[in-house]
Amino acid sequence: MTITRRGSPVILMADDDDDDYLLTQRALRASGLPSPLIRVLDGEELLDYLHARKQYKDTAVRPGIILLDLNMPRMDGSEALMEIKSSPKLRDIPVIIFTTSKDKEDIYRSYQMGGNSFIAKPITFEGLTAVMKTIGTYWFETVELPTSHEHSKK
Repeated sequence: MTITRRGSPVILMADDDDDDYLLTQRALRASGLPSPLIRVLDGEELLDYLHARKQYKDTAVRPGIILLDLNMPRMDGSEALMEIKSSPKLRDIPVIIFTTSKDKEDIYRSYQMGGNSFIAKPITFEGLTAVMKTIGTYWFETVELPTSHEHSKK
């Protein structure tokens, strides 16, 4: 699995809400960030993607970051976060909790489980575009992201 597609880090979004996904996709384009946005619908599908299993066996691309909703069917975001951060192969992928929740307990628990950031989804499209621009500037221009675990072995 590689970290980029077409030269830009992939953003993997785990969210079951079609409207949130479509708005995020539009905001990403409006922000000028060239990163591809790939979507999975729940925590189980997220882990299948990250482990290149099932329908993702031949198509999975290692993401630069993960946008993770907490409220999803089958396996919720908290469960998926625990799985990701307990896996030596996956724990170095930055996970941004990107959810409608502003609950203090959700925020605390997300950081305790290894989440890298917690962002409540903005209410307006302009706010969402600003968040996408900030995410792009910080995660893809300011910090150095790790490369695939396979590439870091000597």
